[in-house]
Amino acid sequence: MLKVHNVSGGYSNHPVIKEVDFSVKKGEFFGILGPNGSGKTTLLKMISGLLSCTQGSIEIAGKEITQVSRKELAQTIAVLPQLSGQTFPYTVRETVALGRYAHHHGLFQTWRASDEEILQTIMKQTNIEQFAEQSLPELSGGEQQRVFLAQALTQQPAILLLDEPTNHLDLAHQKGLLDLLKKATNEQDLTVISIFHDLNLASLYCDRLLLLNHGETKTLETPDQVLKESIIKEVYQTEVKNHPHPEVAKPQMHLLPNTAQVERENVIIDASLLEVSPDQIVLRSPIPLRTLSSGVCGAGIGWNDCFVNLHVDKNYNCSDPVRDIEQHLLNHDFNLNKAVGMMTAVNLKHVSHRFWEDTNFSLLVVVTAGVGNATDSTKASIKRETSPGTINTWIFVNGKLTEEAYIQSIMTATEAKAQALRELGIKDKETNTIATGTSTDSILIASTQQGEALPYAGTATALGHAIGRSVYTETKNAILRSQEQ
Repeated sequence: MLKVHNVSGGYSNHPVIKEVDFSVKKGEFFGILGPNGSGKTTLLKMISGLLSCTQGSIEIAGKEITQVSRKELAQTIAVLPQLSGQTFPYTVRETVALGRYAHHHGLFQTWRASDEEILQTIMKQTNIEQFAEQSLPELSGGEQQRVFLAQALTQQPAILLLDEPTNHLDLAHQKGLLDLLKKATNEQDLTVISIFHDLNLASLYCDRLLLLNHGETKTLETPDQVLKESIIKEVYQTEVKNHPHPEVAKPQMHLLPNTAQVERENVIIDASLLEVSPDQIVLRSPIPLRTLSSGVCGAGIGWNDCFVNLHVDKNYNCSDPVRDIEQHLLNHDFNLNKAVGMMTAVNLKHVSHRFWEDTNFSLLVVVTAGVGNATDSTKASIKRETSPGTINTWIFVNGKLTEEAYIQSIMTATEAKAQALRELGIKDKETNTIATGTSTDSILIASTQQGEALPYAGTATALGHAIGRSVYTETKNAILRSQEQ
């Protein structure tokens, strides 16, 4: 649909764009990224024909742009500029209707039935029918941007060019606008080429990204290939972290503030922070801890400062444990957004915990354990009857863990728990084989993210060794205590 061949150009013989080369397919959503001054808007103006190339050529549907008349170009390309605070007092209908101008001929242009049909269809698609007779300045910024998009789409272009279309729009209007554009590429084969400042929006909606730096192509690839920490750090000269979107298979970039601006109190998580009562075990941290958890609530990866192990009756009906524990947390004034909650029918006075110290880190391990639900995971049946008993394991690390270390910590702790069950001869009552855990076990790893970096937590490391020994010891102790009751 569009081919940009080794293009250079700019203003007053100043080559803003330097030997840029790419092509865009029909129906593709193509994003242009780059820091301020990198040439994004200049390149878009060259594609639209507003600026000439000093080198190279631009082809649209096989024809060089210099060989296409302004009228024909307007029938092929529509431009949606940045939202401006200045608007003319036309009605919404009149504004959208201007998009049909490129398709009219002669001095006395007549509005045709086909024009009306296109106008009504586009206004419905962009959800602006209700504004038809309102004056444009009366609308909000997001509503105005939808009107200008409708005007561009009414032009029925093959290619739509956009310069930071979401600038000044709130989240709902950003999403609404980009959803409309994505739908048009999928259903109408519209080719969309858009400049973005927001890397994350570009990642979510674009098929490919062109990253410019000083007017040159830094990289041209799919979002997962372009949005890499090393590339973005080099081009934008800032620290970022790449984490995948939780629902969509696209990367998301996160800014890292200067550490001097986010200094946190240096704390040690130890047993002095534990509160043990017959109803619950609570640990309140003075700072948020980065947590990986399988708790009933607060599961997954997050930052939490309150950890609760709630005692329930052995006859507890677990039809809705999430609702029950969230209600308990609310009743006790815990912040649901910062709390991890677990449940156990074990007598909480039989909890086992210990503080373990090493040269570069320390651990607090807390275990409650009942084995009424002891299960051999290699032979487990989902139809089995369950009885009270679970092993809840908390591991608090005073240190800085990597993503890999979090996962390895879970692995090491699980292996240690299984070994404790093996040595105690705990069996699965249904299969009469050695149990590997219980059917309702929960675990959390929480770290202060302070001090020396701890990249690994396998058993070949000091951290892994400490986790293995501590979980093994406290699990055995907790099981033995619960069996004494």
